[in-house]
Amino acid sequence: MNYDAVGDGVTDDSQAFTKAWEVACGAKSASPVLYIPTGRTFLLNPVKFEGPCMSSTINVRVLGNIVAPSSNSAWSGMDLQNWIIFSNVKGLAVNGNGQIDGSGSNWWNALAFNNCNDMQLIGLRHVNSPRGHISINGCHGVTISNLHITAPELSPNTDGIDIGLSSNVQISDSYIGTGDDCIAIGSGSSNIKLTGIACGPGHGISIGSLGQHQSMATVEEIHVKNCSFSGTMFGARIKTWQGGSGYARKITFEDITLVAAANPIIIDQFYCIGGHLCTNETSAVQVSDVSYTGFHGTSITEEAITFRCSQSIDCTSILLDRINITSENTLDIPKSSCFHASVKSSNTVPDVNCLL
Repeated sequence: MNYDAVGDGVTDDSQAFTKAWEVACGAKSASPVLYIPTGRTFLLNPVKFEGPCMSSTINVRVLGNIVAPSSNSAWSGMDLQNWIIFSNVKGLAVNGNGQIDGSGSNWWNALAFNNCNDMQLIGLRHVNSPRGHISINGCHGVTISNLHITAPELSPNTDGIDIGLSSNVQISDSYIGTGDDCIAIGSGSSNIKLTGIACGPGHGISIGSLGQHQSMATVEEIHVKNCSFSGTMFGARIKTWQGGSGYARKITFEDITLVAAANPIIIDQFYCIGGHLCTNETSAVQVSDVSYTGFHGTSITEEAITFRCSQSIDCTSILLDRINITSENTLDIPKSSCFHASVKSSNTVPDVNCLL
């Protein structure tokens, strides 16, 4: 192999990868390729692939396996938040049928893309990240498809894909089963389209969390279609902290299949996780123009539809249509609840009565 890579899964190949990247990124030819061959396992310590590159497009072809170190000492003097980072690379394509294995016992995110416009991520397997598997931050014009992302159901904070400060992102035809959000959409995100996502186990597809530490959040034009939630703790979820500001609006969930999912439809504006002292606040992220259409399947929680909105700024223009959620336990009858939400519903089971 070139650049003195060993590929035995034990020897540190970080320097070989760094050298190969420098050559590929500096190439003036059209669409240079960094090729990671099949049949090999490459151990990488934390590594950052920096742009901008000379070519308008660059391809990282992953056919072999990449594995993280198991020792914390590998992060000495390095970015403690991430393992593999691509930064400031325009026209990046990362694809192949190889596997990225996060080794699952530390604290960092596995694969991060920062300020990478017009990028593609296609076909890889991502397993056992100790925290988030894939982070998309400050990227515009992103296509992601045919991924397979897995982590143990009880592994905390192992989000499948986190999106923030990004726009024009399309994610399709992927399986994500983890211990946290299958996909989480954070502040500064707009024009996000998710289709054909099979989610479960995990915490569903989430807008948020938004507004933590009295911050301003903006999220709009989020469209989720033809997705499924199987054995998830949540389904279509919007979560905001008290005390924030800004908005989450123009959000659609359409044609969703539920298989023994808990909390299939939920807006929670009182989000608060362990270790935080959450007090009542008078400001909130405004949630509006949210539609849920074509949901069908089963819930394992008695409350199948939950709208817990801010007492200061009601949720408005919430639409439910063609909703048929039954109980996984045939003896239970699904219910709904509303708090400070303006909702219009038709052809909806369970019935929703929200009066402000």
